[in-house]
Amino acid sequence: MPTMVDVARSAGVSVATVSHVLNDTRPVLPGTRQAVLDAVEELGYTPNTLARSLVTSRTRSIGLAVSAISNPYFTEILQGVEASALEHGYSLLIADPHDDPGHERKVVQLLHERRVDGMIVAPSADPRDLVAYLGRHRVPAVFLDRVVEVPEGDGAPRFDQVCAEGAEPTALLVGHLAGLGHRRIALVAGRPGLSTTRERITGYRHGLAAAGLPFDERLLVHGDSEADGGERATAALLSRAVPPTALVTANNAMTIGALRALRDRGLSVPGDLALCCFDDFAWADLFTPRLTAVAQPSRDLGAQAVRLLLDRLAAPDRPARTVRLPCAFVHRTSCGCPEQTEQAHVTAPERTLP
Repeated sequence: MPTMVDVARSAGVSVATVSHVLNDTRPVLPGTRQAVLDAVEELGYTPNTLARSLVTSRTRSIGLAVSAISNPYFTEILQGVEASALEHGYSLLIADPHDDPGHERKVVQLLHERRVDGMIVAPSADPRDLVAYLGRHRVPAVFLDRVVEVPEGDGAPRFDQVCAEGAEPTALLVGHLAGLGHRRIALVAGRPGLSTTRERITGYRHGLAAAGLPFDERLLVHGDSEADGGERATAALLSRAVPPTALVTANNAMTIGALRALRDRGLSVPGDLALCCFDDFAWADLFTPRLTAVAQPSRDLGAQAVRLLLDRLAAPDRPARTVRLPCAFVHRTSCGCPEQTEQAHVTAPERTLP
């Protein structure tokens, strides 16, 4: 097996220069750098990452803890994280906290014990133990998709965060349905306690107010961010003495559940109930009718999380940032509009908050 000495001899440089090229620890002239890379390729040299981590105290690895990896939304986020991590020479260790605070804490500890350089975490509805652990051990971390309010105070940990806009896009869906004449617009909201749930409920209420419609608490139900929960919540709405005429579902899994509930009752979309959903997915336009949706920038969220984490590793003491990325409104036909060329427009500009 070729060694670093063999690479140095082949490239006509010192072992130290080979180390600087492979580890990006010092600028190297372009010609010299290319000679080293050519020698690495020709000899088939593979760096000893374990030995390197013992010297640098860095493993060039990132821990990723996200729940529901089977969800297409999180799958696309994972693709964004992986592509950006690989681009910067990092590998991934992935774990699923199952949206359970106790399991979340264990998963994060296991990743930490694997000596990852930092973590990207989609926090649960009760992230107190998570925040306490990361803060106590000074683990560089980025919160993804769901924001966490950490109380201000001396020594309180501060974390970078990245998420999509939630309130304004939901208000847009409600306003669109109201503009089509609907007056009883319901929301199937996500798991209580999640920031995404709170923001989409806020957007729902703002959308109603902007349309001059009253808020009726009987038209707001929780589907717990899962398909089965979405099905139960939609069934409950349909059993009301005066059911809604339009529905907003707050994530793609609950949209599937809502469609099941409607199918089981022989109801059609949009004939019996107009439907708009938060979260687009690759096959949303294969349904009949095609689903009108808010599309989140999933891969961009993953890539941005990596960039924030690498910035934190490079400058551990810099102020924490919260980056909010815009969503896009994808206009199809489940809302009751006639068939048309699919349209999408961004709902808000990107924001970075101190």
